[in-house]
Amino acid sequence: MRFGIVTFPGSNCDYDCYHAIRDILGEKVDYIWHKEISIKNFDCVILPGGFSYGDYLRTGAIARFSPIMQAVKEYTEKGGLVIGICNGFQILLEAELLPGAMLVNKNLQFLCQTVNLKVENYNTPFTLRCAKERILRIPIAHKEGNYYADEGTWPKLKENNQIVFRYCDEQGEISDEANPNGSLFNIAGICNEKRNVLGMMPHPERASEAILGSEDGRLIFESIREYVKKL
Repeated sequence: MRFGIVTFPGSNCDYDCYHAIRDILGEKVDYIWHKEISIKNFDCVILPGGFSYGDYLRTGAIARFSPIMQAVKEYTEKGGLVIGICNGFQILLEAELLPGAMLVNKNLQFLCQTVNLKVENYNTPFTLRCAKERILRIPIAHKEGNYYADEGTWPKLKENNQIVFRYCDEQGEISDEANPNGSLFNIAGICNEKRNVLGMMPHPERASEAILGSEDGRLIFESIREYVKKL
């Protein structure tokens, strides 16, 4: 299969994703420059973390107007897989490819730490390889990761089972203490109704090999590969 990684001015996790896909997963991967106007011959597109356009205005607010984002939208409408990681998640929200918005962390500070994640939905192309009841250990690195959705949105997320990851403790318990940023319902990742677009604040590419302290993030990429190869 073939992955594509969109690179915006200010992206800084595109190389990490490239390494995870090519060197760890052993799959083909190419960069997609933000000025491209089409997406062809890719099985999955990654919007990586970083500080696209310096995060001026709001995180992801300028990136949503990049030429590539219209192509990303068209790609998703055709069923293409897209995963937005950290800043990529923020861009997906700004582009209205996922519902909700990101607020500043509850402590108003940048957070860089490993968190525990509970998988709430195993029936997505991004979670097929995640064993039930297993708690994932994946790092976060953000200042605006406090997910918010209004009263007209969050009930639909629950009803449609669009909440994919939630922050939890080592035993899998959901609590305020296990919530690093104040995110609504401890939400760490959501998908769209069609399940082909995922946004998550934790960085799976930074937990893809043992030397990094966790290999749990690799399960996300392995799930994508398994899904695509079954098509």
